[in-house]
Amino acid sequence: MDQLQKDYPWTHAPLIVGAPMRLIALSKLACEISNAGGLGYIGAGSDASTLEHELQQGKLSLRGPSANDTLPVGVGFLLWAGEKLLQESLPILERHKPAAIWLFAPEKPDQLKRWTQECRRVTSSKSKIWIQIGTVNEALEAVRLCQPDVLVVQGTDAGGHGLEDCAGLMSLLPEVDDAVSSDCAAQNVPKPVLIAAGGIMDGRGVAASLSLGASGVVMGTRYLACPESNIAKGYQDAVINARDGGVNTARGKLYDSLRGTTDWPAHYGGRSVLNESWHDAAKGMSFEENKRLYDDALQLGDDGWGEKARLTTYAGTGVGLVKEVIAAADVTREVREEGIRIIKRARSLL
Repeated sequence: MDQLQKDYPWTHAPLIVGAPMRLIALSKLACEISNAGGLGYIGAGSDASTLEHELQQGKLSLRGPSANDTLPVGVGFLLWAGEKLLQESLPILERHKPAAIWLFAPEKPDQLKRWTQECRRVTSSKSKIWIQIGTVNEALEAVRLCQPDVLVVQGTDAGGHGLEDCAGLMSLLPEVDDAVSSDCAAQNVPKPVLIAAGGIMDGRGVAASLSLGASGVVMGTRYLACPESNIAKGYQDAVINARDGGVNTARGKLYDSLRGTTDWPAHYGGRSVLNESWHDAAKGMSFEENKRLYDDALQLGDDGWGEKARLTTYAGTGVGLVKEVIAAADVTREVREEGIRIIKRARSLL
């Protein structure tokens, strides 16, 4: 945590991070999280066309002190988008120098190395490199190739896109911690900071993650129910109304196919709240008919989302803990403070 506060001096421990949700986490959400003592990410995803604008907007809204003249937000990229995305992004990163750069979902590991080297080059290593992983082998590969500043350890409960085959955070994080600690010691290189992701919605998740070896947490689904998130009210309502996410969400490729977002590598799938699109597919409806009904639902506006509707609601298994719309700054502070209270209470029992 000392390293995190050195790298991000406006933040408070434990670090609360807003996930770089593509098209959803823009400067408005990211800045509110950072201004509340967390680290907000702008989700550039696979397209850098609006990144310059979002970072310029961020400069107008951010209040916290930066480190090494960096901008107190991060930017997240989907590496499967390829070389074009890298070349379009590098000049923007050089001009604005976000505090952190999050790399996720390469087609092949060499992309991680190239992105890391190029991002460090154009920002003079001022922007810290975060790499998201979902297995022990991915963690070791990222450390050996890139020596990242931070590893985001994502368990299977996470909403949105992640590995189809992945352990839950409870077992994944300690095993990654042990493996990375041993490997870094053998190589005599600094161990990256570990940040937990996947199913974390409140201070209880923060306290548990710290106990497992993390120095902070990432939340995505929890921030969907914030007025600063760039989503439709129907999507937001579907998140708030969802319950029992262990059985009412699932990870797969159906919703990507219905939406036409089929560029993801084969071993990734999206976790979503289940609705009629999913259930009809399970009953044997043809994809063509399902797609026709999905496209019809797009014309319904907010009524297109919901348990009895058809549009995609990416969310994690903890979605049932999200019960109302709350400002992102309040979420950030409340989750952090609740986590601290729980840790102190647990300590008093010993």
